[in-house]
Amino acid sequence: MNDKIRLCILKLKFDRLLDRKVKTKDLRGAVSNLYPEERLLHQHREDGKIDYHHPLVQYKIINGECLLVGFKNGAELLANLELATKTLFLGYEYYTILNTELEFHHISIKTTETVQSYSFLTPWLALNEKNYQKYKMLGGWGKKKDLLEKILIGNIISMSKSLGYTVPAPIEAHINNLKEVKTSLKGTPMLGFLGNFSVNFEIPDYWGIGKSVSRGFGTVKRVNSVQ
Repeated sequence: MNDKIRLCILKLKFDRLLDRKVKTKDLRGAVSNLYPEERLLHQHREDGKIDYHHPLVQYKIINGECLLVGFKNGAELLANLELATKTLFLGYEYYTILNTELEFHHISIKTTETVQSYSFLTPWLALNEKNYQKYKMLGGWGKKKDLLEKILIGNIISMSKSLGYTVPAPIEAHINNLKEVKTSLKGTPMLGFLGNFSVNFEIPDYWGIGKSVSRGFGTVKRVNSVQ
């Protein structure tokens, strides 16, 4: 994947401020219900089963702003969605979309010669059930940090493979600071992480890594461009 790939960020502007109780899953459900035929929006195949490939459309709520981020075919889809004037049921209320803003970027997903620094804007779901038990059994932060860095590298490699890029060189990841945060997924309590990390890999702003990225988890942004 040496060529630049198109990335689209679609920002939704509503008729009023979004209630803090609105979750990313609400946004995902409301938008995908408007276009049930667009499988990239909901990750369900024609037979109804879930497509577990890395999602090409991801949903975000960051600082009260709703974003849809599309990569490759997902970018083309978002560019052609007509969401202005549509009404979405989010949480317990209806919101009307007054207008939308589109941003287009041409980006690369690749290893880099220099280390890049990133921040998690939304909780990173690093641990599956097995890794969670292992994480809890580890004594000091140093061992936990080593485990999380290995998982982070695995997440990046998995994301790359799903997007058609084979990582040609070793990835080195370093967690600079990280804190545990309580969150939930489909009503189940989950342990997430927020903080900064550095890695010799280029990750697009607002893209997600880890578990449940289509629902907004694990969203990253380059530190030197964090607003």
